[in-house]
Amino acid sequence: MIKNCFGIISVRSHSEDYGALCKPREEYMLPFGGRYRLVDFMLSNMVNHGIDTVAVYTGEKMRSTMDHIGDGKPWELSRRISGLHIFPHQRTNGGSDGDIAQFHFTDDFLQTVKEENIFVISSNQLVKFDLTAAYNKFIESGSDVTLLYSKMKNDPIHYNSDNIVFGENGEFENLGTNLGSAEEFNLYLGAAFIKKSVFREIIRETMETADENNIRAALLKRKDELKITAFEHTGHVENIKDYKSYYLASMNLLDEKISQETFFDGGAVFTRAKDEPPTLYTDDSKVENSLIANGCVIEGTVTNSIIFRGVKIKKGTVIKDSIIMQKSVIEEDAYIVKSILDKHTYIDAGVTLVGTKSNPYIVEKGTRIRKAD
Repeated sequence: MIKNCFGIISVRSHSEDYGALCKPREEYMLPFGGRYRLVDFMLSNMVNHGIDTVAVYTGEKMRSTMDHIGDGKPWELSRRISGLHIFPHQRTNGGSDGDIAQFHFTDDFLQTVKEENIFVISSNQLVKFDLTAAYNKFIESGSDVTLLYSKMKNDPIHYNSDNIVFGENGEFENLGTNLGSAEEFNLYLGAAFIKKSVFREIIRETMETADENNIRAALLKRKDELKITAFEHTGHVENIKDYKSYYLASMNLLDEKISQETFFDGGAVFTRAKDEPPTLYTDDSKVENSLIANGCVIEGTVTNSIIFRGVKIKKGTVIKDSIIMQKSVIEEDAYIVKSILDKHTYIDAGVTLVGTKSNPYIVEKGTRIRKAD
């Protein structure tokens, strides 16, 4: 278990890459897997490895964060000492929108927290890290920074992602951009262990010089001054950076092996509890290879899909390769394929919605879609 280390979740703030899905929320608050939010996996991974002080930097859209995370009780982070700390986004005077300024605004917290090391993760990675093994390497190597990465097979979904470059001796050399030129690359997972003293010094220096606006760039500028090592994660990785990768990551949960690793291996995933009755399946319903949360009423056909809590799917409706979020209602004889329906959407009878694997059809939260005359 990890000791003398606290956690930071830092918002990536690329909501525009998610279309309508991130209009009401930051990306780490995206619903995932029928009953969770992406942030649940980050918080659970930390507490399962002994990190009991966590700071969440919310971004500008913090309503859903406060509603879901609250005081951190589901993760046993509701404590008088240590526990959960939520920091709203602070506007700068004509300055940067990067995370450097946000960390600077909370320097009093960084100074007073008792832990001497930090685990920082960006908000768009879905990974069940073995954080204890990574932390042990960080401590034993005497590193200032240990970056976490995974060897990945190249495909278009990973183009323009961060690629860790190693030298001839296998030592960290640089952090570049994956352009898809090799069969494999070393995906930087947006996560690192950093000495708190180094972290605070970088924040202060960068604020004074205004050379960079994010911690990634500030670290790279000092890569020759710092001892930077890397730790390889060998498990499943979902690099969620837009609505396309979010859709594919969700569909991957229908693979039993991936689902087992995501939800159970390395410790349970905790989330805010919501009491719902068991899902009701009528005699007319048909469900194949799908994740169905509790509180639903299924009268139609559901295939290769993820259905969140409290969804109602009426008789004659077909749902295929789709994500239907909480409290949505799909009336009779609708046909929905390769689509993402956000929370509280209402689909009238006979409506057809069809997207593609690379471009799923997205329905914004609270929208009602009527059949054209």
